[in-house]
Amino acid sequence: MKSTSCEEMTVGKLLIEENGVYSIDCGAAVWATDRMHEDYHNAGIHINDVDFLIENATHIFMVEYKNVCIANAKNSDAFRPMEDKKISIITRKFYDSLHYLRLLDKSKPVQYIYVLEYPNGDAITRKRLRNRLKMELPFSLQESVGNGKKLIERVDVLSMR
Repeated sequence: MKSTSCEEMTVGKLLIEENGVYSIDCGAAVWATDRMHEDYHNAGIHINDVDFLIENATHIFMVEYKNVCIANAKNSDAFRPMEDKKISIITRKFYDSLHYLRLLDKSKPVQYIYVLEYPNGDAITRKRLRNRLKMELPFSLQESVGNGKKLIERVDVLSMR
């Protein structure tokens, strides 16, 4: 899979998830990239990052994609998205990705989207997971600090079904 840099992103480009099974058409996006992980790695920085950054006219969308329902998925039956460790990793990906946006002078409101496919996943568990993530993300902090500035505007846990 070839990564597309911020400068190279053009109309009609697809961002392809790491398994090569699904893609997001970013042709209508103002800007989009899947290079953050590669850029962090090349800089010798070992932190977590979201899979995709997509900008439209009003927002930046941080998109994390996890699908353990695809063929050849490892340990799909053992995947537990509500475990504290998994929630911590997903939360950390948000915080660690903020640096990248800052360096690129991207200052639009941020929405974090976690696209999650796993056995027995349903709307109720996705809503519970979203609520757990809301507690770990800086929603309450930004209400008390920052004079109205927001690090995050919204978090959603979605399915492709």
